This record gives sequence, structure tokens and C-alpha cells, in this order.
Amino acid sequence: MSISVRLPDGRALELPDGATGADAASVIGPGLAKAALAVSVEELGSGQPPQLRDLSWPLPDNASISILTAKDQEQALALLRHDAAHVLATAVMGLYPGVKISIGPSIENGFYYDFEFPPGVSISEADFPAIEARMAEHVKAAEPFVREDVTPQAARARFASEGQDYKVELIDDLVSAADHDEELTSVSLYTNGPFTDLCRGPHAPSTKTVGAFKLQSVAGAYWRGDSTRTMLTRIYGTAFPSKKELDEHLHRLEQAALRDHRKLGRELELFHFSDVSPGAAFWLPAGTSMFNALVSLSRQMGESRGYTEVKTPLIYDSELWKTSGHWGKYRENMFTIEAEEREMGLKPMNCPGHAHLYGSRRHSYRELPIRYSEPGLLHRNEASGVLHGLLRVRHFAQDDAHIFCTEEQVQQEVAGCLEFAFATYELFDFDVRLELSTRPEQRIGSDEMWDRAEDKLKRALREQKLDYALNPGDGAFYGPKIDMHMTDSLGRSWQLGTVQLDYSMPERFDLTYTGADNTEHRPVMIHRALFGSYERFIGIMIEHYGGEFPLWLAPVQAIVLPISDRLNEYARRVRARLRDAQIRAELDDRGESVGRKIRDAELRKLPYMLIVGEREATDGTVSLRQHRTGDIGTLTLEQTCERLRGEVARRNGRGGDS
Repeated sequence: MSISVRLPDGRALELPDGATGADAASVIGPGLAKAALAVSVEELGSGQPPQLRDLSWPLPDNASISILTAKDQEQALALLRHDAAHVLATAVMGLYPGVKISIGPSIENGFYYDFEFPPGVSISEADFPAIEARMAEHVKAAEPFVREDVTPQAARARFASEGQDYKVELIDDLVSAADHDEELTSVSLYTNGPFTDLCRGPHAPSTKTVGAFKLQSVAGAYWRGDSTRTMLTRIYGTAFPSKKELDEHLHRLEQAALRDHRKLGRELELFHFSDVSPGAAFWLPAGTSMFNALVSLSRQMGESRGYTEVKTPLIYDSELWKTSGHWGKYRENMFTIEAEEREMGLKPMNCPGHAHLYGSRRHSYRELPIRYSEPGLLHRNEASGVLHGLLRVRHFAQDDAHIFCTEEQVQQEVAGCLEFAFATYELFDFDVRLELSTRPEQRIGSDEMWDRAEDKLKRALREQKLDYALNPGDGAFYGPKIDMHMTDSLGRSWQLGTVQLDYSMPERFDLTYTGADNTEHRPVMIHRALFGSYERFIGIMIEHYGGEFPLWLAPVQAIVLPISDRLNEYARRVRARLRDAQIRAELDDRGESVGRKIRDAELRKLPYMLIVGEREATDGTVSLRQHRTGDIGTLTLEQTCERLRGEVARRNGRGGDS
């Protein structure tokens, strides 16, 4: 007997019945067999997505398979880190007899395992070297990961005899959750060295694949996130195939800590957070300057592209949110109030207000497209545990816009949004990549509507000859979207802007326009934000630039440094001239040495320092110094203004009215 499986290139591979992923890799080639970590299996015709399996898993007939290697970076890293979590548990159980184990998954940048240590045992980062040394022994031993499927009763009895209460509870829950029509007949146990865990897998062939690892922190975590249950000890770590990759990652983490926008925001006096309004920034003058610079940029670039700014209320009757669909799907994330026995909600987004505004009067096809923009204030009731500086807040403003257009105008308008996005991101020297996110499981609207909307976005991307990745199932509940991502100076990926196509909201709000045939038609709505929220964008920018902003964006662009008090009057005239030239300038007239003033200006990361002494005051010049670069030379005041104005203009001009 034999089975047939399909390879990624479409070829069929004949194998003996019972052949495994490892067997398939060996038939394909010895190099692949050596590099193989796991196998992706999709049973054709089942309607189920591909499943990642151990190499020892018997392959089914009529399946599509792909052998996973280290080249499949994202999946391989997740597998490696799951392996590392098991190795961590192996080491901890060996070092601390009586410890109880719970769960240990891979996470975005590493892995963790949760433990209940015996009474009197407390773990700190000081214990990490001993744990890492024991882990290294298990990795070096290349202990195989061996899977065994046993009955739930047998697994329960085993863990109960070992005093592993959390594993017993997990097995009981699996049995309870099983469909009554399909009894749970087996669970999977994985053994590596002396350690056995209840685990769905998959795992690599052996612990050798863990490569280079590092334990990073320890924290408390309630069992199953329930504050009424036991507080466990969670040990976090990360792992990579090689020490070089691990060292690079750790270096990025060090740089990220130095660039943390919360730290730099305090040091540069940009913003302040307070418990009197959790999740809302208090913007200091310097931060407000940056905020306003971005809003001005949005307005300037939008105006030249046909956007008209509107201003809509902050609070709406619940009926508006019911019409939009947000009351049923988003209410728990909204702040609600009651006024005169009417239930009201603070707006978490601008789109329903813009739809209502559009519908407040009649429109002709000659008016379309209508492009509303609004840097509107928004509130979202985010859980306190997820608030994170400017990156996750409750109060924020978006560079929000909504376009109402005809069906025939959709592709042109989407292309215009993408052009706007690229022109904006060019100002920051971002390399942008695009993702097309398609229909999610929980959605509104017919499949025909989703087919039409997704096709429109695909055609717009193809006509612009833009590369994009597909992100299935991640669209908004009302329509598909194109998301724009950038990679910052530390190699981290951020999703910034979005262009979303919406056939649903015009239907819900019964929006119309009068067509050339003098009958009513339904417009299409496009949601567009390029910065996302200004708060989050500024947080990303602080970390991307490390607080060393380009001149056009810097809150203080130049500072005048007199070398003695008797030169303060001339220094004030220099500052006044800079301000007349629209340069954001300050004066440091403290009675400190000029060396101290320069050091302080460097710490503040101010782009330019204008040093004035006796000669400069006599000649009407300044000694110009640039942050990090050092002395530039002596320039007249007009030359200095021209230089700085030109640098600002070149930056702004690249995305202005082009």
C-alpha cells in the first residue's frame, strides 16, 4: 500500500503507507532531511487550514505537504521557542524538586513558562545563570522530543501521581470541553530527556534546535489570568538559531530601552502622564509643537489633494452607534454617559459622524468624490493593563478622513490615498510595505459585497504596480483594507496607515447621491488614516529617531548660547531674528559656562546651537554648531537663517503640494 502527497511545486510524491514527514524529507533529498524541523500538512478537500506537525507524524493520503526548515523564519522561530520553553521547564524541575508546572508557550519575541515553586523558594534574575547552565546541558545533549498519545485517564493518573495539579486541571477541562458526540479519546504527551509535558506540539526532532537562548525576566502571573487563583512565577526568555542572531536581538532590546519614548518623553519634556486621567497625555509645549507640526502637515498635504476639513461632535446618542453597528460590536470599548435620560457615547472613531454629516443634505454625482478630513479627538475605553505610553492610550486624535465616491471612482480614490501615504512617509525616509487584509470571520455584509470590495482593492494595487502581502481574515468587520507597515531603525515593524473600503456603512445610514440618470444611487465610503493616531505616531517617531528629530519636526530647532551675560542683549536679537524667520528658537541666558550650555543642548538633542561671543556681536555673526556633527563655522545671521529655512523647506517640500 502507498500514499500520494503533493509538494509545494505541485509534484506528487509516492510514499509507503505510514510514511512520516521525516521520510518525505529523506526522499526529497539528504540536505532537506538534515535541515527539516517539522512538516506542514493540509488534507486536500477537508476544508481545514494547513497544520504544522512533528516530522514523526504519519502523513495522510491525498495531502499537500511542505517541509519546515530554518528558512521559514517566522514558523521556525515559534517552533524553536516552544522547544526552549520545554527545555526551561526541564531545567527548573531538575533544579527545584517539588515545583509544579502549568503552561509554557512561545510568544512574539520569545517564550515563557509558569511555575508554582515550593514554599520558601523564590526565584529572581540572580538565579538565571544556574538555570541557563542546566538548560545548556539539555540542549547540548540533543535530547529527542518524543510524542506519545495516551488516553486522558492515563495522562491524568500520571500527572496526579506526580502532584502536577495544573496538568490534571487542564486534562479535566479538555474532557469537559469535548463534544458529547465525539468523546476525547487521547491527549498528547511530549518527552525530552527526563521531562514529560502535556502538549499539542509540534516540536522539532530534538533539543539541539534550540540554539542560542537567554532568560530575560521574571514576573507574577495568576493561574489562567484569574486574580482569585494562585499567583504563579512566570520566567520569560528568548531564543534564536544562532548566538549571532541572539546577540543582535539583545542589542536591539538595549537600544529600545535607551530609546523608550516614555523615558525620552520625560527627558525632552514632551509630555506627561497622570493618574488623574489614565491613558491620556498632558502635552508640554515642546510636545505640543511636534503634535501641531504633524496636524499642520496633514492639513497642508490634504488641502492640495482635495480634502475639506470638518468638525463633528464628541458625544452622540446611542442610536447613531446602533445604526453604525458599533453599539453591538464595540460598546465595551466605548465611554458611555447618560444625559436627560438619553444614553450617549463618546466617539471612539469619526466615521459614523462623517456618515451622518454626509447624509444631512442631498448630493449630486457632480459633487463626488467628497473627501472629509478631521483631526478629531477620540476616546476608547482600553483596559488599564494594556495602556502603554503614547502607543496605547484612551484619549487621542487621528489624521482621519472619509471619502464618499461613486463605484466608478473607487480605484482612483484608493490610488490617491496610497499616493498620499507614500508622499507622507517619504518625509520620514520610511520604506513602506503593504498588506491586503481580507474578510474576517465576524463581519457584516454579504459575500458578494466582500468579493466586490476585495477585488477593487486588489485591482487598485495591481494598477499602481505595488507589491503587497495577503493577510487573510484581518479586515475590519465592515470591509477589507490595505495596511501600511514600516520598519524602524531598530528593526521593529509598525503598522501605521490604513485604507479601508466600506459598502456597509453607506447602506446602514441610507446614504445616497443623485446620479446622471436623475435617480438615487448608493455611494461607496473609504476610510483613510495615514499617521493613525498622532499620539502613537509620535511615540514611534521618538523611538525611531532616538529623540534626534529632523529639523522640520524638532520642537526646538535652534538655541542661542551667549558666552557671557554681557552678550545676552545681542543673543536676544539673534533669537528674535530666528523667530522672524519662522525658526523655533530658544535662548540659554543662564550664568553657566558655554561648555556647560553646549553639553546641555546636546543632551536635549537640539539640532543647532548658535554660539555668540564678542567677535560675533561686533560682526553681526554667529558661530554655528550642529548636534553630533560639531562646529560648522562662522556665518552671518542672514546666512544662518537661510541655511535653516532651506533645510526645513526641503523637508516639508518633499511631501507638500506634490
